[in-house]
Amino acid sequence: MPICRRSATSRALLLAALAHYPASVRASEPQAVAEQPTSANARTRIQDQGDAAMERVKRAAAKAKASTKASPVLPSKADAGAERRAFEGINRRKQDPAMADRVKADVAAARKALAIERETASRRIAQALGLEQPEEAALAGVVSGSSANQWVPLLFASSSMPVETLRTYAGQLEQVGGVMAFRGMPGGMRQVGPMAQLSAAILRRDPGCEGPACAMRDVQLIVDPLVFRQHRVTQVPALAMIPGDPTRPYCERDEASPRATHLVLGDAALSGLLEEYGRLGGKAEVQDVLAHMARR
Repeated sequence: MPICRRSATSRALLLAALAHYPASVRASEPQAVAEQPTSANARTRIQDQGDAAMERVKRAAAKAKASTKASPVLPSKADAGAERRAFEGINRRKQDPAMADRVKADVAAARKALAIERETASRRIAQALGLEQPEEAALAGVVSGSSANQWVPLLFASSSMPVETLRTYAGQLEQVGGVMAFRGMPGGMRQVGPMAQLSAAILRRDPGCEGPACAMRDVQLIVDPLVFRQHRVTQVPALAMIPGDPTRPYCERDEASPRATHLVLGDAALSGLLEEYGRLGGKAEVQDVLAHMARR
């Protein structure tokens, strides 16, 4: 509350009142209080109260500081019993049967898809090496029941040709159900690995893909020295129209096997080689293949 200075009138009235008090009463009052002004007494009380409050704050701060606990410290060595109890609690936790069944189904589907891809890749490599009969659907683009449609384009190639050129021919042969033939395997007939790598590089749709899950072109690659000898091929690339199925393993054929009537040599697109084959007298043999390519 504000401290107001007494007016002169108030002081006069106070002095008059004190004059009427008995002397004994006046003598019992402390001398210091009687002599000090009223404003000085109030200021002293306020200061005392402030000092007392500050002292209480200091004591409370010291008490709070003394009661502060140190941060917990992890033990240097884990408690084996606590770990065992934790793992036992996890094992006893109830599992969702539906989630477990879904996980099992997804794992089984992934394994099945991987097995199918591996089997497909292995079969194509075996067919490319002449170790297995090709699928009949591989020639479905050009082979039909009529004799006029039983001429299959056979491109003679070599592993010494650039891989990009072989990939281009593979894409063109895929459109007409053609076949690519090699005289032998790189590294010799006893080494299958280099030929398998070359076959994968030629047939892989995405050249940057690796592994058995890569998409492959539906083109037959064969290793057949007999068909090279039958057609006296000394230069590649070369094109011939073979009657029947040229993908039969060469060990099952002989010199009397059907052969092409013409042979076209030259580094040109498949369509250009087919047109040249027609100009040489094989127009009837290539007309269906050229028509099929035109529709593409």
